[in-house]
Amino acid sequence: MERDDTMTDRASTIKGDVHDALDESKERMKAGAEKVKRAVQGDSMPLGDRIASHVKETGHDVKADFDHAKRDVRDHSDEDDI
Repeated sequence: MERDDTMTDRASTIKGDVHDALDESKERMKAGAEKVKRAVQGDSMPLGDRIASHVKETGHDVKADFDHAKRDVRDHSDEDDI
């Protein structure tokens, strides 16, 4: 029975890791897009829009860091189980 549980746990971990890695990549791309948008528009971008863009970029970075941390916690908890 332990073997089945171990295989199920590993499959669940891999599935979660892939999902979180894709979410992290998506959020990093969105954060990068905000940065590029500000760089392209430069000074022609109104101050309020630049501030909003910075806030969006920070939000995407925080979400990406959270997804990365979830993977780290999951991976380290699996190491403790071994």
